[in-house]
Amino acid sequence: MIISIQYLYWLAGFVLLITSLMTLSDKAHPRRLSTGLFWLLYAVIFLIGDKIPPAIVGVAAVVMALIAGFGGVGIGKHGTLPEEKRRASAKRLGNKLFVPALLIPLITVIGTVVFKDVKVAGLPLLDPKNVTFVSLGVGCLVSLAVACWLTRETPVQGLRESRRLIESLGWALVLPQMLAMLGLVFFDGGVDKAVAHLTTSYINMDYKFVAVAVYCIGMALFTIIMGNGFAAFPVMTGGVGVPILVGVFHANPAVMAAIGMFSGYCGTLMTPMAANFNIVPAALLELKDRNAVIRAQVPSALGILVANIFLLYFLM
Repeated sequence: MIISIQYLYWLAGFVLLITSLMTLSDKAHPRRLSTGLFWLLYAVIFLIGDKIPPAIVGVAAVVMALIAGFGGVGIGKHGTLPEEKRRASAKRLGNKLFVPALLIPLITVIGTVVFKDVKVAGLPLLDPKNVTFVSLGVGCLVSLAVACWLTRETPVQGLRESRRLIESLGWALVLPQMLAMLGLVFFDGGVDKAVAHLTTSYINMDYKFVAVAVYCIGMALFTIIMGNGFAAFPVMTGGVGVPILVGVFHANPAVMAAIGMFSGYCGTLMTPMAANFNIVPAALLELKDRNAVIRAQVPSALGILVANIFLLYFLM
């Protein structure tokens, strides 16, 4: 292949490494050393994580969790243009400001649909196993180039803005990757079997509605804990969905899976663990209440969850 997903890992690692170096060199940063170390460890995992023993990567992940848990990831002071100059620049560019952002999904779709089978010298142009992700990375690079051209800035300014954005997001930037690993640990550790034992031992699963409610609510609760519906799915489906809904009540597996995942997404709306959905928007909008997004979503999430229970009961 010509463009491998490994290149994107290296690019992400490079950006994180620059962020770490900028932070370590910022003497005005309130938590310069701990924050710099946090992003340095994350950068190393992206850059050479595949060459490091898994145990070392695990230790690095634990150290990062400890730094974040004890409040060691802070935000520095970032120099920005005066508001008058920013407004003048925005007025000059007008709707052209949206061009770089719109290029990212456009190039991603073009790469995924048009270039997925293109070969150069007999080699695939894009990584066949990760066409969409590679296309997304190419789209981001093209968007960066166009943004620099429009704003008459350099890629160095882009790195400065990357650091500002990364520090604004803080530890929440790492959370999705950590939670994905947690889901695998839960599954490999046999949590699905433990869930099956607990539900059958303490809940009367002879009633179809009760079994459906346990599955849907369990999907939501595990998603709240792990922040990821995909991590919760194998646990609840292996513990309740397949052995009880399908095995006992002969549910349609497709219906069970679809509504089960939808129930998990209800949990996504109600948890700070789903940082990319709930904490990141609050950070980007600089809201004083970091849980403001969650508070706005809880009523809808609970209503949809109840609807999912009845849908699965009648449709499965």
